[in-house]
Amino acid sequence: MDKQIYIDKAEEVLYKTYNRFGLVLDKGEGVYLYDTDGKKYLDFAAGIAVCAFGYNNKEYSDALKDQIDKLMHTSNLFYNVPSMEAGEKLTKAAGMDKVFFTNSGTEAIEGAIKIARRYAYDKDGCDDHEIIAMEHSFHGRSLGALSVTGNEKYQAPFRPLIGGIKFAKYNDLESVKALVNEKTCAIILETLQGEGGIYPATDEFIKGIRKICDDNDILMICDEIQCGMGRTGRMFAYEHYDVLPDVVTVAKAVGCGVPVGAFMAKGKAAYALVPGDHGTTYGGNPLATRAVSTVMDMFEKHNVISHVTEVSKYFEKVLEDIVNDYDFITERRGMGLMQGLVCEKPVGEVVAKSIENGLIVISAGGNVIRFVPPLVITPEHIDEMAEILRTVLNSMK
Repeated sequence: MDKQIYIDKAEEVLYKTYNRFGLVLDKGEGVYLYDTDGKKYLDFAAGIAVCAFGYNNKEYSDALKDQIDKLMHTSNLFYNVPSMEAGEKLTKAAGMDKVFFTNSGTEAIEGAIKIARRYAYDKDGCDDHEIIAMEHSFHGRSLGALSVTGNEKYQAPFRPLIGGIKFAKYNDLESVKALVNEKTCAIILETLQGEGGIYPATDEFIKGIRKICDDNDILMICDEIQCGMGRTGRMFAYEHYDVLPDVVTVAKAVGCGVPVGAFMAKGKAAYALVPGDHGTTYGGNPLATRAVSTVMDMFEKHNVISHVTEVSKYFEKVLEDIVNDYDFITERRGMGLMQGLVCEKPVGEVVAKSIENGLIVISAGGNVIRFVPPLVITPEHIDEMAEILRTVLNSMK
Protein backbone atom coordinates (compact mmCIF):
# COMPACT_ATOMS: atom_id res chain seq x y z
CA MET A 1 0.00 0.00 0.00
CA ASP A 2 1.25 3.49 -0.83
CA LYS A 3 2.55 5.25 2.28
CA GLN A 4 0.34 8.26 1.63
CA ILE A 5 -2.71 6.07 2.08
CA TYR A 6 -1.44 5.07 5.52
CA ILE A 7 -0.69 8.70 6.39
CA ASP A 8 -4.10 9.91 5.22
CA LYS A 9 -5.87 7.23 7.26
CA ALA A 10 -3.81 8.07 10.33
CA GLU A 11 -4.68 11.75 9.95
CA GLU A 12 -8.34 10.78 9.77
CA VAL A 13 -8.55 8.60 12.86
CA LEU A 14 -5.61 9.43 15.19
CA TYR A 15 -5.08 12.40 17.46
CA LYS A 16 -1.77 14.10 16.78
CA THR A 17 0.51 13.63 19.74
CA TYR A 18 3.24 15.39 17.75
CA ASN A 19 3.51 16.70 14.21
CA ARG A 20 4.69 13.51 12.56
CA PHE A 21 7.29 13.21 9.83
CA GLY A 22 6.11 11.96 6.46
CA LEU A 23 7.30 8.38 6.66
CA VAL A 24 5.61 5.19 7.83
CA LEU A 25 8.00 2.96 9.74
CA ASP A 26 7.53 -0.74 9.15
CA LYS A 27 10.33 -2.71 10.81
CA GLY A 28 13.74 -2.46 12.44
CA GLU A 29 16.97 -4.41 12.55
CA GLY A 30 19.84 -3.53 14.85
CA VAL A 31 20.20 0.27 14.81
CA TYR A 32 18.36 0.68 11.50
CA LEU A 33 14.70 1.30 10.73
CA TYR A 34 12.87 0.64 7.46
CA ASP A 35 9.77 2.36 6.14
CA THR A 36 6.94 0.80 4.14
CA ASP A 37 8.78 1.72 0.93
CA GLY A 38 11.80 -0.30 2.07
CA LYS A 39 14.00 2.76 2.64
CA LYS A 40 16.66 2.31 5.33
CA TYR A 41 17.33 4.82 8.13
CA LEU A 42 20.16 4.97 10.65
CA ASP A 43 18.39 5.63 13.93
CA PHE A 44 19.96 8.13 16.33
CA ALA A 45 16.72 8.80 18.20
CA ALA A 46 15.83 5.31 19.51
CA GLY A 47 12.14 6.13 19.80
CA ILE A 48 13.06 9.14 21.99
CA ALA A 49 15.71 7.32 24.06
CA VAL A 50 13.63 4.15 24.48
CA CYS A 51 15.12 1.37 22.33
CA ALA A 52 18.42 0.86 24.13
CA PHE A 53 19.16 -2.42 22.35
CA GLY A 54 17.96 -1.25 18.94
CA TYR A 55 15.46 -3.38 17.06
CA ASN A 56 14.65 -7.05 16.62
CA ASN A 57 16.94 -8.16 19.42
CA LYS A 58 16.32 -11.89 19.66
CA GLU A 59 17.22 -12.25 23.33
CA TYR A 60 14.77 -9.54 24.33
CA SER A 61 12.01 -10.66 21.94
CA ASP A 62 12.24 -14.30 22.99
CA ALA A 63 11.77 -13.35 26.65
CA LEU A 64 8.62 -11.40 25.85
CA LYS A 65 7.25 -14.17 23.64
CA ASP A 66 7.83 -16.62 26.46
CA GLN A 67 5.93 -14.41 28.90
CA ILE A 68 3.04 -13.89 26.47
CA ASP A 69 2.62 -17.65 26.32
CA LYS A 70 2.55 -17.81 30.14
CA LEU A 71 0.65 -14.82 31.49
CA MET A 72 0.21 -11.18 30.48
CA HIS A 73 -2.04 -9.72 33.15
CA THR A 74 -3.28 -10.49 36.63
CA SER A 75 -4.13 -7.09 38.19
CA ASN A 76 -2.46 -5.97 41.39
CA LEU A 77 -4.87 -7.98 43.52
CA PHE A 78 -2.37 -10.81 43.11
CA TYR A 79 1.40 -11.31 43.11
CA ASN A 80 3.30 -12.26 39.97
CA VAL A 81 6.88 -13.48 39.64
CA PRO A 82 8.20 -11.07 36.95
CA SER A 83 7.21 -8.00 39.00
CA MET A 84 9.11 -9.27 42.04
CA GLU A 85 12.18 -10.10 39.97
CA ALA A 86 12.11 -6.76 38.14
CA GLY A 87 11.54 -4.86 41.37
CA GLU A 88 14.48 -6.48 43.10
CA LYS A 89 16.86 -5.81 40.22
CA LEU A 90 15.75 -2.23 39.62
CA THR A 91 15.79 -1.07 43.24
CA LYS A 92 19.21 -2.63 43.79
CA ALA A 93 20.62 -0.82 40.75
CA ALA A 94 19.09 2.50 41.81
CA GLY A 95 19.95 2.30 45.50
CA MET A 96 16.26 2.51 46.39
CA ASP A 97 14.07 0.50 48.79
CA LYS A 98 10.66 0.34 47.11
CA VAL A 99 9.35 0.54 43.53
CA PHE A 100 5.91 1.14 42.04
CA PHE A 101 5.55 0.11 38.40
CA THR A 102 3.52 2.41 36.17
CA ASN A 103 2.55 2.43 32.50
CA SER A 104 4.55 5.53 31.52
CA GLY A 105 7.00 8.16 32.65
CA THR A 106 4.25 10.69 33.19
CA GLU A 107 2.53 8.33 35.60
CA ALA A 108 5.82 7.84 37.41
CA ILE A 109 6.02 11.60 37.96
CA GLU A 110 2.46 11.61 39.32
CA GLY A 111 3.47 9.00 41.87
CA ALA A 112 6.59 10.92 42.87
CA ILE A 113 4.51 14.05 43.50
CA LYS A 114 2.10 12.06 45.66
CA ILE A 115 4.95 10.58 47.70
CA ALA A 116 6.25 14.10 48.40
CA ARG A 117 2.89 15.46 49.46
CA ARG A 118 1.99 12.43 51.58
CA TYR A 119 5.40 12.50 53.26
CA ALA A 120 4.92 16.14 54.25
CA TYR A 121 1.28 15.64 55.25
CA ASP A 122 2.26 12.86 57.63
CA LYS A 123 4.74 15.19 59.31
CA ASP A 124 2.48 18.15 60.01
CA GLY A 125 -1.07 17.34 58.89
CA CYS A 126 -1.15 20.35 56.55
CA ASP A 127 -2.37 20.29 52.95
CA ASP A 128 -0.68 23.45 51.62
CA HIS A 129 2.79 22.10 50.81
CA GLU A 130 4.89 23.37 47.92
CA ILE A 131 7.19 21.73 45.37
CA ILE A 132 10.11 23.49 43.72
CA ALA A 133 10.57 22.55 40.05
CA MET A 134 12.89 23.90 37.35
CA GLU A 135 12.40 26.33 34.50
CA HIS A 136 12.61 24.75 31.01
CA SER A 137 11.97 21.31 32.49
CA PHE A 138 9.77 18.61 31.00
CA HIS A 139 8.12 15.94 33.13
CA GLY A 140 5.04 14.93 31.14
CA ARG A 141 1.60 16.09 30.01
CA SER A 142 -0.89 14.87 32.61
CA LEU A 143 -2.09 17.67 34.87
CA GLY A 144 0.22 16.79 37.74
CA ALA A 145 3.31 16.25 35.59
CA LEU A 146 2.46 19.34 33.57
CA SER A 147 2.27 21.38 36.76
CA VAL A 148 5.97 20.74 37.44
CA THR A 149 6.94 21.24 33.79
CA GLY A 150 8.58 24.65 33.46
CA ASN A 151 7.34 25.55 30.00
CA GLU A 152 4.60 28.11 29.44
CA LYS A 153 3.52 26.82 26.03
CA TYR A 154 2.68 23.40 27.46
CA GLN A 155 0.90 24.75 30.53
CA ALA A 156 -1.14 27.71 29.28
CA PRO A 157 -4.10 25.93 27.61
CA PHE A 158 -4.71 23.63 30.58
CA ARG A 159 -4.82 25.88 33.59
CA PRO A 160 -5.72 25.73 36.41
CA LEU A 161 -3.05 23.16 37.18
CA ILE A 162 -2.28 21.75 40.61
CA GLY A 163 -1.18 24.45 43.02
CA GLY A 164 1.82 24.92 45.20
CA ILE A 165 4.48 24.74 42.49
CA LYS A 166 7.35 27.23 42.26
CA PHE A 167 10.03 27.36 39.59
CA ALA A 168 13.74 27.92 40.11
CA LYS A 169 16.46 28.37 37.51
CA TYR A 170 18.25 25.18 36.53
CA ASN A 171 21.90 25.17 37.62
CA ASP A 172 21.30 28.28 39.78
CA LEU A 173 21.44 27.10 43.38
CA GLU A 174 20.70 30.54 44.82
CA SER A 175 17.41 30.66 42.93
CA VAL A 176 16.45 27.38 44.60
CA LYS A 177 17.44 28.57 48.07
CA ALA A 178 15.32 31.68 47.60
CA LEU A 179 12.17 29.57 47.20
CA VAL A 180 12.64 27.17 50.10
CA ASN A 181 10.34 27.76 53.07
CA GLU A 182 8.53 25.80 55.78
CA LYS A 183 5.93 24.65 53.23
CA THR A 184 8.42 23.12 50.78
CA CYS A 185 8.04 19.35 50.59
CA ALA A 186 10.19 18.47 47.55
CA ILE A 187 12.57 19.67 44.88
CA ILE A 188 12.18 17.95 41.50
CA LEU A 189 14.65 18.10 38.65
CA GLU A 190 15.83 16.22 35.60
CA THR A 191 19.39 15.16 36.35
CA LEU A 192 20.08 16.06 32.72
CA GLN A 193 17.45 18.25 31.10
CA GLY A 194 16.33 16.71 27.81
CA GLU A 195 13.45 18.50 26.11
CA GLY A 196 14.72 21.79 27.52
CA GLY A 197 17.92 21.61 25.47
CA ILE A 198 20.31 18.89 26.77
CA TYR A 199 21.61 20.59 29.92
CA PRO A 200 23.48 18.43 32.46
CA ALA A 201 23.27 19.51 36.08
CA THR A 202 26.44 21.00 37.48
CA ASP A 203 28.13 19.25 40.37
CA GLU A 204 27.60 22.25 42.63
CA PHE A 205 23.90 22.42 41.76
CA ILE A 206 22.91 18.84 42.36
CA LYS A 207 25.00 18.47 45.51
CA GLY A 208 23.62 21.76 46.76
CA ILE A 209 20.06 20.53 46.27
CA ARG A 210 20.88 17.35 48.16
CA LYS A 211 22.15 19.44 51.09
CA ILE A 212 19.09 21.70 51.05
CA CYS A 213 16.84 18.64 51.20
CA ASP A 214 18.87 17.07 54.02
CA ASP A 215 18.91 20.28 56.05
CA ASN A 216 15.15 20.84 55.71
CA ASP A 217 13.80 17.26 55.71
CA ILE A 218 12.34 17.62 52.23
CA LEU A 219 12.51 15.14 49.37
CA MET A 220 14.86 15.28 46.40
CA ILE A 221 13.20 13.85 43.29
CA CYS A 222 15.36 13.02 40.26
CA ASP A 223 13.59 12.49 36.95
CA GLU A 224 15.74 9.94 35.12
CA ILE A 225 13.09 9.02 32.55
CA GLN A 226 15.26 10.02 29.58
CA CYS A 227 18.76 10.27 31.06
CA GLY A 228 18.64 7.09 33.15
CA MET A 229 19.14 3.44 32.25
CA GLY A 230 22.74 3.66 31.12
CA ARG A 231 22.39 6.53 28.71
CA THR A 232 25.02 8.76 30.31
CA GLY A 233 27.54 6.01 31.03
CA ARG A 234 26.14 5.17 34.45
CA MET A 235 22.93 3.28 35.12
CA PHE A 236 21.51 6.50 36.54
CA ALA A 237 22.83 9.96 35.79
CA TYR A 238 22.86 10.99 39.46
CA GLU A 239 25.63 8.46 40.02
CA HIS A 240 28.03 10.84 38.24
CA TYR A 241 27.58 13.26 41.15
CA ASP A 242 27.92 10.84 44.07
CA VAL A 243 24.46 11.75 45.40
CA LEU A 244 21.41 9.62 46.05
CA PRO A 245 17.93 11.13 45.64
CA ASP A 246 14.98 10.22 47.85
CA VAL A 247 12.72 9.48 44.87
CA VAL A 248 13.64 8.44 41.32
CA THR A 249 11.44 8.17 38.24
CA VAL A 250 12.27 5.99 35.23
CA ALA A 251 10.58 4.87 32.01
CA LYS A 252 11.66 4.81 28.35
CA ALA A 253 14.64 2.41 28.19
CA VAL A 254 13.59 0.56 31.35
CA GLY A 255 11.26 -1.44 29.09
CA CYS A 256 12.98 -0.90 25.73
CA GLY A 257 9.67 -0.48 23.89
CA VAL A 258 7.12 -2.09 26.18
CA PRO A 259 5.15 0.75 27.83
CA VAL A 260 6.38 0.73 31.42
CA GLY A 261 7.71 3.20 33.94
CA ALA A 262 8.39 3.27 37.65
CA PHE A 263 8.90 5.49 40.63
CA MET A 264 11.22 4.39 43.40
CA ALA A 265 11.95 5.73 46.87
CA LYS A 266 14.35 5.12 49.73
CA GLY A 267 14.32 5.57 53.47
CA LYS A 268 11.29 7.25 55.03
CA ALA A 269 10.01 8.28 51.60
CA ALA A 270 9.69 4.62 50.64
CA TYR A 271 6.98 4.17 53.25
CA ALA A 272 5.04 7.41 52.73
CA LEU A 273 2.33 5.85 50.55
CA VAL A 274 0.00 3.35 52.18
CA PRO A 275 -2.38 0.89 50.48
CA GLY A 276 -5.11 2.87 48.76
CA ASP A 277 -3.03 6.03 48.29
CA HIS A 278 -2.05 5.08 44.76
CA GLY A 279 -3.10 2.33 42.38
CA THR A 280 -3.03 0.98 38.85
CA THR A 281 -4.75 -1.81 36.96
CA TYR A 282 -2.06 -2.49 34.36
CA GLY A 283 1.05 -1.24 36.15
CA GLY A 284 3.44 -4.02 37.11
CA ASN A 285 1.75 -6.60 34.93
CA PRO A 286 3.77 -9.74 34.09
CA LEU A 287 4.52 -8.74 30.49
CA ALA A 288 5.79 -5.25 31.31
CA THR A 289 7.87 -6.37 34.27
CA ARG A 290 9.30 -9.32 32.34
CA ALA A 291 10.54 -6.69 29.92
CA VAL A 292 12.13 -4.72 32.78
CA SER A 293 13.70 -7.84 34.27
CA THR A 294 15.10 -8.86 30.89
CA VAL A 295 16.49 -5.37 30.27
CA MET A 296 18.28 -5.41 33.62
CA ASP A 297 19.76 -8.85 32.87
CA MET A 298 20.92 -7.78 29.42
CA PHE A 299 22.59 -4.64 30.75
CA GLU A 300 24.69 -6.79 33.07
CA LYS A 301 25.32 -9.69 30.68
CA HIS A 302 26.46 -7.50 27.78
CA ASN A 303 28.36 -4.86 29.80
CA VAL A 304 26.21 -2.12 28.30
CA ILE A 305 27.39 0.60 30.71
CA SER A 306 31.05 -0.04 29.85
CA HIS A 307 30.22 0.04 26.16
CA VAL A 308 28.41 3.38 26.50
CA THR A 309 31.32 4.84 28.44
CA GLU A 310 33.79 3.79 25.76
CA VAL A 311 31.82 4.60 22.61
CA SER A 312 30.63 7.96 23.93
CA LYS A 313 34.23 9.22 24.03
CA TYR A 314 34.42 8.79 20.29
CA PHE A 315 30.92 10.18 19.84
CA GLU A 316 31.83 13.35 21.70
CA LYS A 317 34.99 13.78 19.60
CA VAL A 318 33.05 13.44 16.35
CA LEU A 319 30.48 15.99 17.52
CA GLU A 320 33.22 18.39 18.66
CA ASP A 321 34.77 18.14 15.19
CA ILE A 322 31.43 19.17 13.71
CA VAL A 323 31.27 22.15 16.09
CA ASN A 324 34.74 23.19 14.95
CA ASP A 325 33.93 22.83 11.25
CA TYR A 326 30.63 24.74 11.07
CA ASP A 327 30.22 28.33 12.24
CA PHE A 328 26.48 27.85 12.82
CA ILE A 329 27.01 24.83 15.09
CA THR A 330 28.13 26.62 18.22
CA GLU A 331 28.25 24.12 21.07
CA ARG A 332 28.04 20.47 22.08
CA ARG A 333 26.24 19.63 25.29
CA GLY A 334 25.41 16.38 27.01
CA MET A 335 26.70 13.26 28.69
CA GLY A 336 27.34 9.80 27.30
CA LEU A 337 24.90 8.94 24.54
CA MET A 338 22.58 11.84 25.31
CA GLN A 339 24.07 14.67 23.29
CA GLY A 340 23.00 17.90 21.64
CA LEU A 341 24.44 20.31 19.10
CA VAL A 342 23.37 23.94 19.40
CA CYS A 343 22.46 25.11 15.91
CA GLU A 344 21.85 28.65 14.63
CA LYS A 345 20.12 27.35 11.51
CA PRO A 346 16.49 26.15 11.66
CA VAL A 347 16.74 22.87 13.56
CA GLY A 348 13.50 21.57 12.11
CA GLU A 349 15.04 21.84 8.67
CA VAL A 350 18.18 19.99 9.79
CA VAL A 351 16.06 17.18 11.22
CA ALA A 352 13.84 16.93 8.13
CA LYS A 353 16.78 16.92 5.71
CA SER A 354 18.60 14.33 7.81
CA ILE A 355 15.59 12.03 7.59
CA GLU A 356 15.43 12.57 3.83
CA ASN A 357 19.05 11.43 3.72
CA GLY A 358 18.46 8.34 5.84
CA LEU A 359 19.38 9.58 9.33
CA ILE A 360 16.84 9.92 12.14
CA VAL A 361 17.64 12.62 14.69
CA ILE A 362 15.31 14.82 16.72
CA SER A 363 15.35 18.28 18.25
CA ALA A 364 15.30 19.76 21.75
CA GLY A 365 14.86 23.20 23.22
CA GLY A 366 14.09 24.84 19.89
CA ASN A 367 17.71 25.17 18.72
CA VAL A 368 19.37 21.85 19.54
CA ILE A 369 19.91 18.77 17.37
CA ARG A 370 19.34 15.92 19.82
CA PHE A 371 21.13 12.57 19.62
CA VAL A 372 19.81 9.72 21.78
CA PRO A 373 20.77 6.62 19.75
CA PRO A 374 20.45 2.98 20.80
CA LEU A 375 23.10 2.22 23.39
CA VAL A 376 24.55 -0.51 21.18
CA ILE A 377 25.89 1.82 18.47
CA THR A 378 29.49 1.38 17.32
CA PRO A 379 32.10 3.86 16.05
CA GLU A 380 31.13 2.76 12.51
CA HIS A 381 27.57 3.90 13.13
CA ILE A 382 28.85 7.21 14.50
CA ASP A 383 30.93 7.73 11.37
CA GLU A 384 27.92 6.97 9.19
CA MET A 385 25.84 9.45 11.17
CA ALA A 386 28.48 12.16 10.85
CA GLU A 387 28.78 11.66 7.10
CA ILE A 388 25.04 12.09 6.58
CA LEU A 389 24.79 15.01 8.98
CA ARG A 390 27.69 16.80 7.32
CA THR A 391 25.99 16.37 3.94
CA VAL A 392 22.92 18.08 5.41
CA LEU A 393 24.89 20.87 7.12
CA ASN A 394 26.93 21.52 3.96
CA SER A 395 23.68 22.07 2.07
CA MET A 396 22.72 24.78 4.58
CA LYS A 397 25.90 26.84 4.51
